[in-house]
Amino acid sequence: MSTNANSQSGALPLAGVTVLEMGTFITGPCAGMLLADLGARVIKIEQPGSGDPFRAFKGTLYSPHFQTWNRNKQSVTLDTRGAVDLAAFEALVAQADVFIQNFRPGVAKKLGVDWERLHAINPRLVYASISGFGATGPDADRPAFDTVAQAASGFLRLLVNPVHPRVVGPAIGDMMTGFYTAQGVLAALLQRATTGQGRLVETSMFEAMAHFNLDDFTHLFAADQVMDAYSRPHVSQSYVFQCSDGLWLALHMSSPPKFWENLAEAVGQPDMLQLPAFADRNARIAHYEDVVAHLAPIFASRPRAEWLATLRRLEVPSAPVATSVEVLEDEQAKHLQLEISTPGPMGEFRTIRSPISFDGQRSLSVTAPPLLGQDNDAILGRRAEAAE
Repeated sequence: MSTNANSQSGALPLAGVTVLEMGTFITGPCAGMLLADLGARVIKIEQPGSGDPFRAFKGTLYSPHFQTWNRNKQSVTLDTRGAVDLAAFEALVAQADVFIQNFRPGVAKKLGVDWERLHAINPRLVYASISGFGATGPDADRPAFDTVAQAASGFLRLLVNPVHPRVVGPAIGDMMTGFYTAQGVLAALLQRATTGQGRLVETSMFEAMAHFNLDDFTHLFAADQVMDAYSRPHVSQSYVFQCSDGLWLALHMSSPPKFWENLAEAVGQPDMLQLPAFADRNARIAHYEDVVAHLAPIFASRPRAEWLATLRRLEVPSAPVATSVEVLEDEQAKHLQLEISTPGPMGEFRTIRSPISFDGQRSLSVTAPPLLGQDNDAILGRRAEAAE
């Protein structure tokens, strides 16, 4: 399939779908952004004065945290606890296709935005409710954040180095919950095309991360094996090595003999595979630390660029352990036009485009995250919030 990277003629699949998002922090806003990236009109409904708490993480109402999950959206401010704002909100609901909220169980009802109420207003509405541990059960009211959900689902155990235990990495639990929620919304929209009825789509961070951790549970069910942080790297024969210039590279060697034969050539040790630790897949898995001990000083003898050139020439699966700056400088990233930008309220807004192309066309346009209440006048006919 040829790629016409500059064409914007094809409408995105969710063009014409209106989403109301009462999302805060990451899970709800992530789901809303994913739908917006697919062409939906997403109206973010925020509390007057403060908005999404993620706005203020850097002392303003436009923090990088907020920007990450709120591109391609509009913003209006409504306090549905008041009669006037509740009526304005209900008017939006009557015309919407999707509603997203990630309040703790019970909060939506207090705000007058619960499923029963909104479904009565608009029976075609797809209502997405995100919680920490589910809407019911002994932990329904338990506070949940990303690390809590990762730990409770068994996933965090697979990330933490037991020798140097630290929580590492991005907010995977938050993000994956947003992804699963968007998937559920899309399925409900597809079904609505046949039935004419909306659905209540419920997701929790605990359930999302337990499902994302499926491989761990499958090994328990099928082989009575409880995995640990080293289980998959050992089986997949994955490694990271530091080079002489202090930079790191990664190898994912899998099992085909040619990968290991080519690696032996790359490191200048054609007889390396005769060593007991390298003899075959099972040996390399059983003697993982010996493999690392043998290869680490070799990779430490030359700078990373030299190693990467050699490994690439010999088709050894490898990559630099890249920083965000290095990713953007990569020629493949430039070819794929991963970085897109647009003028924003605080200067140029730069982001990474949606990874999904349709009919060979990449979506290269983006709208900067909105200021708080930026669209009050256009949508509600009232003055916007003061920018901060």
